[in-house]
Amino acid sequence: MGNTSSMLTQYDIEEVQEHCNNTFSQQEIVSLYQRFCQLDRNSGGFISADEFLSVPEFAVNLLSQRLFRMVDGLNFKEFVAFLSAFSSRATLQHKVEFIFKVYDFDGNGKVAFSDLLDVLRDLTGQFISEQQRELVLTHVLEEAGYKKDSLLVLSDFTKILGNTGLKMEVEIPVD
Repeated sequence: MGNTSSMLTQYDIEEVQEHCNNTFSQQEIVSLYQRFCQLDRNSGGFISADEFLSVPEFAVNLLSQRLFRMVDGLNFKEFVAFLSAFSSRATLQHKVEFIFKVYDFDGNGKVAFSDLLDVLRDLTGQFISEQQRELVLTHVLEEAGYKKDSLLVLSDFTKILGNTGLKMEVEIPVD
C-alpha cells in the first residue's frame, strides 16, 4: 500500500475499511485509491499539501490553509481516514472531532476565542469588519453558555454541535 504503483489487495482494502470505521464501501476505497495515485505525482506513497491543492474543490476552500496542516504527508490509509469525516456514514461525533481539529490550529486540544476568530476571519474575509466578527462570535458563545475567555475542548464542541443536524458529505464517484 505504501507504493502507489501497486494494486490494493483484498487485505489492504479490508484494513483501510476497518481503519476508517467502515465509512466507505470496498468499491469506494478502490476509487479513492485510484484518486490517491493520481494525486501522488511522484509515486512516493504520500500526498503533499501541494499535491492536494490540485483538487479544485480543495484549492478554493476558504479553510484550505487550516486543512493543509491536516493533509500534508498523508499516506493512503490516512487519506481515507481524513476523507471519512465527509462520508454520509460517518458518525456525528466523527464529524465534530474533525471540525474541532480544524479550529484547534495549534493542536493543543483547546480552542480559544482567537482560534474561533481566525476561522471566522478565513470564512468572511473582507465582507465584515473585525469588530463585527468579534461581536457575532461573542454573541454565539454566550448563546451556547460560554464566555469570550472560555477555552473550548472537544466535549464543548460536541455539546454545541451535537444537536445541529450537521451535514458534511462528499459523494465518492465509483467507477
